[in-house]
Amino acid sequence: MNFSRKNHEHHKINRYFVSNYQINIRFIFLCVFSVFIFNTTSNSLFAQETKKNKVRLNIQYVKIMGGEIYFDVKASSKVKKKNIKVPNIELTLYNELEDDKIELGKTTTNMDGKSRIILKSLNEISSDSSNIYNILVSFKGNESYKKAKKSISFQDAQIKAKLITKDSTNYITATLIDSETKNPIVDESLTVQVQRLINPLRIGEEFNNTDDEGSILVPIEEGIPGVYGNLALEIVLNESDDYGTIKAIVNAPIGTVIVDESTFDQRTMWSSRNKTPIFLLIFPNLLIFGIWGLIVYLFINLFKLSKS
Repeated sequence: MNFSRKNHEHHKINRYFVSNYQINIRFIFLCVFSVFIFNTTSNSLFAQETKKNKVRLNIQYVKIMGGEIYFDVKASSKVKKKNIKVPNIELTLYNELEDDKIELGKTTTNMDGKSRIILKSLNEISSDSSNIYNILVSFKGNESYKKAKKSISFQDAQIKAKLITKDSTNYITATLIDSETKNPIVDESLTVQVQRLINPLRIGEEFNNTDDEGSILVPIEEGIPGVYGNLALEIVLNESDDYGTIKAIVNAPIGTVIVDESTFDQRTMWSSRNKTPIFLLIFPNLLIFGIWGLIVYLFINLFKLSKS
């Protein structure tokens, strides 16, 4: 009897432990499954929150006659319905050919979302069989922005400009020529302007279209001020669909001499420390020495009184 009772109790204990073990296994399985569901959901929500924005790239080709050639690149994006500039992204510039593309270099946008890649000459890039240059700027994308690219195509042209005088009137004459065919480019708008520190000063009509010889003739009005009477005249083909931006600069000594009224090298109240007016150096120092002299004189007299 005692043995059967013990055996019965032993079976009850075993059933208890088996039941608890099954409950623990189910609990652990539910915990693991819940963690998996939570991670999946949170990752999905995080991915939705970090949705990448599109980048808009803009590239302009600029050629300075007798000077440098460069590509100006701008990067912007629309974030939360606001257009923003995209800084500190790396861009790669390529020269595209029929069956290949050649890397020209890499650049990083500044805080204004701008960058510039300079070429020593147009010989650094190649044109296709139609004498058209094809340039591609590419962005690989990052954790915040999607990848993007932008391409432009242009032909090479040149502006030949000079200053002439007719009947005591000064004129700028300029001719726009296709560099490959040497033919004049007709009915393109050229702008004539004077270089200034901030914004150039436009001269003549707003649009000066080239004639059948690819030329324009624009009178230069009198009285335009210039340093030592020199004017830097710019003749610009601005953002042409076929030729990009081309600029020729003519230095002309026909301006009104600017009188230098600067007091930078003079001793004035608003000058730098090393240009302090002489009287401000002498008068305060005389006051200081006079006050200290009086103090020393008083101390000497007090010392004499104390000894007497």
